[in-house]
Amino acid sequence: MNIRLARAEDLAGMQAGNLVNLPENYLLKFWMYHIVSWPQLSFVAENDKGLIVGYVLAKVEQEPEEKGGVIHGHVNSISVLRSYRRLGLAKRLMILSQDAMYSVYKAEYCSLHVRKSNIAAIALYRDTLGFEIAEVEKKYYADGEDGFVMRLSFKT
Repeated sequence: MNIRLARAEDLAGMQAGNLVNLPENYLLKFWMYHIVSWPQLSFVAENDKGLIVGYVLAKVEQEPEEKGGVIHGHVNSISVLRSYRRLGLAKRLMILSQDAMYSVYKAEYCSLHVRKSNIAAIALYRDTLGFEIAEVEKKYYADGEDGFVMRLSFKT
């Protein structure tokens, strides 16, 4: 299994993984914007045939000055095809993206949203990666489900 930085030519494979696994989908220009704007933050996992079997799509944001102006990373989407799960790919993808958030952009923390019902993802983020639930966003998802905002502070 090879994990590397995502490139523009990977977008179709990344989007295909998103469509298969997740109910939230994005237009191609959304994917392209992330790859072009934050090229060090998004990664893909590919099998020995070059098929993209997982990805993480991330960005960096800065809070408004009245909230401290803190720079932080945000994971927009992560997905691993079912037949490649439980191999540690999601963890590896997340850690690579988080490391780049901190080392390249000097982010103070990483945030993400997760469905309240997604027990497996919550376990990965909380138990394996050390994220904490920071707040609940009521009806965050299009179908009305609540979302947890999770955060991982980067230690300096």
